[in-house]
Amino acid sequence: MSNNNTKTFVIALGGNSILRTKEKGTPGEQYKNLDRTAEQLLDLLRSGNRVVITHGNGPQVGNLLLAGEAAADTVPPMPLDILGAQAQGYMGYMIQNTLANHLRRAGAPRNITTVVTEVIVDRGDPAFQNPSKPIGPFYDAARAEQRRKVDGWEMIEDAGRGYRRVVASPLPVEVQQSRIIRSMLNSGEIVIAAGGGGIPVVRDDKRDLHGVEAVVDKDYASARLAIEIDSDVLFILTAVEYAYSDFGGPRQKALEHLTLAEARELLAAGHFGKGSMEPKMRAAVMFLEEDDRYPSRVREVIITLPEKAAMALEGKTGTRIFR
Repeated sequence: MSNNNTKTFVIALGGNSILRTKEKGTPGEQYKNLDRTAEQLLDLLRSGNRVVITHGNGPQVGNLLLAGEAAADTVPPMPLDILGAQAQGYMGYMIQNTLANHLRRAGAPRNITTVVTEVIVDRGDPAFQNPSKPIGPFYDAARAEQRRKVDGWEMIEDAGRGYRRVVASPLPVEVQQSRIIRSMLNSGEIVIAAGGGGIPVVRDDKRDLHGVEAVVDKDYASARLAIEIDSDVLFILTAVEYAYSDFGGPRQKALEHLTLAEARELLAAGHFGKGSMEPKMRAAVMFLEEDDRYPSRVREVIITLPEKAAMALEGKTGTRIFR
């Protein structure tokens, strides 16, 4: 837990912090988006608070899968855990480079380090029996059937656009590098970790870790990491300024302040989109429920747009969730 003068933040960057809708994903586009996000976070980053930054990597891993498909006849394909590690590495570099340059220009240089992070999942998680997370390119029916037979992939038809591979999305149990990350924070580092939800790994009977073909939800992984490093704030930057009740319905309402109990009730009533806000609200609940073990601790979750991050930190916008 942080002392009275500082707080520990886990900042979860959504995909639109790095790659926006209709963009191709060129390095220039991604750096431009990161510049905008860095400007919003600059005051927090130079404040002396302890900061861990997590991020999504869905489009980037999708591009790596596309590249692997295109070169399949000449380059051995890599499994999903290795592609996740690859994306963590190059995206971590882009983020740490951008943030470090902004801090240096502001006269407040800080060390920023990327940790390629493994997230332990349960081999018995029911998600492995019901793969549901679409990844990679679209295939026609013949190619999809070939992938089923040759590679053992689970394939689904996707809204008339073709067939896609689906993999398991198990819940995170433990972040393997959380102790190292805590130590780095204690030494004053800003840490980039758990990119794309981290690399999903399982333990075998000998306690060895092995990567699995799965994707851990990045919001759940961020919450799990925030719990393990005793974070005070889980700050989720996403595609909307607020979470909304009855989202897209006639009674849609921006939610400025929510208690943990209210968040649970809204989740149970199905107010949030399954592929968008629901996992963020469930991550918020996961994080705040940990406070039940420490009644004196004050934790909160903030959800807003990347371009509104500075205002949200001042309490002027965004959704705030607390016990």
